[in-house]
Amino acid sequence: MALLLALGSGLTFGAADFAGGLAAKRTPAVSVTLVSQAIGVVVLVALMPLLPGRPSTAAFATGALAGLAGALSLVAYLRALALGPMGLVAPLAAVVGVAVPVVAGIVLGERPSLLASTGIVLGVVAVGVIAGRPRVEHRVAVSAGPLLALLGGAGFGVFFILLDRTPDGSGLWPLIGARGSSLLLLAVLVAVTRSALPAREVMPLVAASGGLDMLANILFLLATRTGLLTIAALLTSLYPVVVVILARHLLAERLGRPQAFAVALSLAAVAVITVG
Repeated sequence: MALLLALGSGLTFGAADFAGGLAAKRTPAVSVTLVSQAIGVVVLVALMPLLPGRPSTAAFATGALAGLAGALSLVAYLRALALGPMGLVAPLAAVVGVAVPVVAGIVLGERPSLLASTGIVLGVVAVGVIAGRPRVEHRVAVSAGPLLALLGGAGFGVFFILLDRTPDGSGLWPLIGARGSSLLLLAVLVAVTRSALPAREVMPLVAASGGLDMLANILFLLATRTGLLTIAALLTSLYPVVVVILARHLLAERLGRPQAFAVALSLAAVAVITVG
């Protein structure tokens, strides 16, 4: 059951990212994130009975910190997807999102296996390939997109670390704390930047992104509570595969050979780091 939940989380995250990335091409990413996360609250409240638990200060506080990290990383990530190419930035964010918990473990005294260390090296190589000199006509997009993907991936890693450290018997209450803090932060950012809210024609994409993103968070939390975190993280981190497939078939996105190699290397690094 844990494997199916984690796999469902990865597939759902990928679909949510694709929809949010498309919306961010037409509307500021911070506005897309604010409205989509507000829509996600409806899904969260409806599915609270799936994992009943005991609310506590620790659950809300840890969840709130996770929400702040998640909100900022999602803004950066959606902007990266909007700059594109999606098939390039999504795997890069996934590599960093998996590597951050590994680095945190090292700082806390853990020592990654040889396999995990190999995955980190693969990720670094992928970053180097992606950061190589792009073609002139795509210089801005291909340089800014991966940079924001790095920031977004790092934030996702922090989000998952904090979410996993919430009390075992807290059910979905940590997500209530996470969503509350993220909505407050995003509302302030939208007000300060005076970003326009999504237009009516973009709302279906925003709604799909918000609903699917919350569903993916719930599935991930359920997976970690019923099985091993490493397996759940591995399957959840395969979300770039969905983005790459959708971008290729729906947007006819094409990557050069070096970038395609970097995508494959990034996906391999995600799997190797998590398994290791």
